[in-house]
Amino acid sequence: MAEQFDYIVVGAGSAGSTLAGRLSEDANTRVLLLEAGPADRSFWIHLPIGYGKTMWSKRYNWCFHTDPDPNMNGRRIYWPRGKTLGGSSSINGLIYIRGQREDYDHWAELGNEGWGYDDVLPYFVRSEYNQRGASAYHGGSGPLKVSDVGARHELIEAFIEGAGHNGVPRTEDFNGERQEGAGYYQLTTWRGWRCSAAKAYLAPARSRPNLRVLTQAQATSLILEGGRAVGVRYMRHGRLCEARCDGEVLLSAGALLSPQLLQLSGIGPAEHLRSLGIPVAVDLPGVGENLQDHLQMRLIYECTRPITTNDQLRSLFGRTRLGLQWLFARSGPLAVGINQGGCFMRALPEEAATPDIQFHVATLSADMAGGAVHPFSGFTLSVCQLRPESRGRVRIRSTDPFEAPSMQPNYLATDLDRRTAVAAVRAARAIAASPAMRPYVKREFKPGPQTDGDAALLEFCRDNGATIFHPSGTCRMGADPLAVVDARLRVHGVRGLRVIDCSAMPTLVSGNTNAPAIMMAEKAVDMIRADAARA
Repeated sequence: MAEQFDYIVVGAGSAGSTLAGRLSEDANTRVLLLEAGPADRSFWIHLPIGYGKTMWSKRYNWCFHTDPDPNMNGRRIYWPRGKTLGGSSSINGLIYIRGQREDYDHWAELGNEGWGYDDVLPYFVRSEYNQRGASAYHGGSGPLKVSDVGARHELIEAFIEGAGHNGVPRTEDFNGERQEGAGYYQLTTWRGWRCSAAKAYLAPARSRPNLRVLTQAQATSLILEGGRAVGVRYMRHGRLCEARCDGEVLLSAGALLSPQLLQLSGIGPAEHLRSLGIPVAVDLPGVGENLQDHLQMRLIYECTRPITTNDQLRSLFGRTRLGLQWLFARSGPLAVGINQGGCFMRALPEEAATPDIQFHVATLSADMAGGAVHPFSGFTLSVCQLRPESRGRVRIRSTDPFEAPSMQPNYLATDLDRRTAVAAVRAARAIAASPAMRPYVKREFKPGPQTDGDAALLEFCRDNGATIFHPSGTCRMGADPLAVVDARLRVHGVRGLRVIDCSAMPTLVSGNTNAPAIMMAEKAVDMIRADAARA
């Protein structure tokens, strides 16, 4: 017989861990959390710089690839996504960014009542335990630990000064009153360890008798009866199991797998479902559409001085020093990760009222994120467009729940996106050429000075652009025919079913997506409880 719960949460990522932790605070609420991956026991998950290892781990990472993208010269782009407790918050770059006020006000303008910036700010604050303490913009008692980078690095200082030479002021807080500026990121770390959503929300809840967490339990379909979601089928240790709920199924499998599970369950574009022989439960043509992502262009420089993490990692003495620094002081590069500093600025100021590009600055260099470092002193200026117009899609290929869906990002599909990409590379070069940074630049290794002119720079973006790991929007909020969920994250046409993760974003936020996903789950908990009280 199927076990019975009040709520079944599918996916233990940023949103799912938050939901399970918060909902189980009520001792009278029975919560089941299903996670397809294993427990988060790996040391490399909890060591901040360890995502260089988990970036490629098939045990803790779905290791997806997109379909060939014609706009990227037919390349298939590697899309890592977390497959463990904490989901992508267990393998991400740890950067704590919320986005811009205007992002959320735009959500509300699109008809999503209750999602304006003033509505969501309290949930960001509630979730956060900031090293700097509580303030109008920050929390001092939430479960998610947020810390400063700590020691200043002369390369980051030079970058910040170089941004200043290009009209971008220094900032101490990208999540305060204004996002625009250059400075150091705050990270989801605490005393030298990663603070994933699982660490923040699940770890304190695991001893509760009303919360059951099942790892290596991959959901295969929703159980629908009479227009209502009443449970979930899942595969665990080779056995097909069922769990049922009296309340709601909360889908938090992420922007790639939430639409996959809906489509496998007969909720999605009817024509596509019928072509695969899937009975249509609800014709929702927007399921899997509206896919958005931040495309990063990585400019790599050889440094004139042996002060980069490359230098430390290439020698036994350097690696030993790094290890001792972390072991005895919980500090240094191992405690920080890769990207220490950044910048939000306008690449097309005549068209953008707020920052339209973001920099991630790393004091190391490699051919790709998480790859082996180069055999020279190197650093990386990664830059991405914040609000792409291009839209892709996610669609299942078959009725096999274990087959990865078709993922077509459709990067650089619009004129604005192409112009912004080229302008972003030029902005990076302008900062690198500034009086502050010039003494540190021995040469531009990639794309190299021979790559110039708009056409050549756009070709560099097509040949080298990569995800910065923020796929979103595939089950978007709204009330129009292509919307998948309403403003309370309830799936249109199905009772007892919500989608609560980045797939519900109508438009991609201007920055990293971990903190917004957690915020959405915090807000969803209040909506779930309020709706249950009215029922």
